[in-house]
Amino acid sequence: MFAYIIRRLLLIIPTLFGIMLINFLIVQAAPGGPVEQMIARLEGLDVGATSRIGGGVDAEIQQLQQQGMTEYRGARGLDPELIKEIEKLYGFDRPPAERFWKMMHSYLMLDFGDSFFRDTPVIELIKEKLPVSISLGLWATLIIYAISIPLGIRKAVKHGSRFDIWSSTVIITGYAVPSFLLAILLIVLFSGGSYWNIFPLRGLTSDNFEQLSLLGQIGDYFWHLVLPVFTLVISGFATLTMLTKNSFLDEIHKQYVQTARAKGLEENRVLYGHVFRNAMLLVIAGFPAALIGILFTSSLLIEIIFSLDGLGLLGYEAAINRDYPVVFGSLFIFTLIGMLVKLLGDLTYVLVDPRIDFESREL
Repeated sequence: MFAYIIRRLLLIIPTLFGIMLINFLIVQAAPGGPVEQMIARLEGLDVGATSRIGGGVDAEIQQLQQQGMTEYRGARGLDPELIKEIEKLYGFDRPPAERFWKMMHSYLMLDFGDSFFRDTPVIELIKEKLPVSISLGLWATLIIYAISIPLGIRKAVKHGSRFDIWSSTVIITGYAVPSFLLAILLIVLFSGGSYWNIFPLRGLTSDNFEQLSLLGQIGDYFWHLVLPVFTLVISGFATLTMLTKNSFLDEIHKQYVQTARAKGLEENRVLYGHVFRNAMLLVIAGFPAALIGILFTSSLLIEIIFSLDGLGLLGYEAAINRDYPVVFGSLFIFTLIGMLVKLLGDLTYVLVDPRIDFESREL
């Protein structure tokens, strides 16, 4: 198993390099880079949604203004020397290949640079936004597993019954409703929209959070999480529930289960002593990947609707503003985390069922 882990860790290097190279080439081909964004701001143009959301290039504009270049603002054209100054400011005075190699060398040294438009180190931005995404992803994943596994087992045992039919109806209905529509409905109903003002609408904590007692802070934190986590749970537990049910159904009809029943074992002993380990292999081993999926890919709209400043919103603003250090820095970090989590998922398979041997398999 140790040799398998080493091979997988070594395989991460070329995989990560290839992912970064492909994305770098795609981004280079996309119009509206940071240089064009700065030129548009200097000409007084609106460069995208994030100019209305917040953030921007005020620091760079101020720097250029201090250099005596304010007369170009709003002009039809810009002095070529000014454009060269902007290109140098963002490193675009070098060829793409040199920029890519310099970027990868810096990343290997764990130096992710500074945001073009926030004047803040990328790693500090990620650390600042991470608590929001971790809060949403962790609690949503735990609740989804806590509901889906028992419900899926129950549906498998009661397959074809009224319980199975009506619970499937509820699950499919919840899965079919878009998460952003459910979030808006919850706000209208429970956050002072048109009915009750029960749950807070903005942020993870209240303005007076620091003045609260420890128990008050814990309660305030979870009170802010109720609606966004509920939205993620409703839209996320259907797949896992049906996977659990189908896994149990597949195992229940196997010969070893019939043999165990023929020996007179109690039904709970058969289900949880024999079926559970085999049926739960895919479900439990997929927990790390499920957490990463919710953490980094499923919460953008939820963060926007509930005014939560997390990684989803950070990535969206970076993509709109062409903030390349944030885009590539977060891509590098999250891709590396994703591949390590995939390896962790394989190790979880072995913990759940020691009969699995990755050592003897080819990568």
